[in-house]
Amino acid sequence: MDTLSYKTVSANEATANKEWVVIDAENEVLGRLASKVAKLLRGKYKPNYTPHVDCGDNVVIINAEKVRLTGNKMTDRQFFSYTGHPGGQRIKSPADLMAKHPERLIEKAVKGMLPKNRLGRKLYTNLYVYVGGEHKHEAQQPKKLDLNTIK
Repeated sequence: MDTLSYKTVSANEATANKEWVVIDAENEVLGRLASKVAKLLRGKYKPNYTPHVDCGDNVVIINAEKVRLTGNKMTDRQFFSYTGHPGGQRIKSPADLMAKHPERLIEKAVKGMLPKNRLGRKLYTNLYVYVGGEHKHEAQQPKKLDLNTIK
């Protein structure tokens, strides 16, 4: 009697092959960039994807200040935060964020597309966003990735 050898392979921390990837955000639309980066962080493009394990890549994004928003979103969209004090509601537009901290706009967009649990917080630590074309991860030999090649 023959037994079938079709076993579902489930990745874990030891068997996950994590890579380093560099993405240039110049002239990329923010939402489209963020959704593809979230999938890369999650590992959904890999054949050994496992939903409950961090098997995604480490993603480095450069030129964060050159990302685009379509339409009037740069001025009309609003981000809310609350200090915890009475009257402490703060409202910022993407234009305000771009002026002070352009990397936070991408970080905020990607974080919103990750799971809202322990795994999502762990995956978020694999994202590195930099203003300008330089980054400090040369030692990891990251490979350059064009977002238009992935679906």
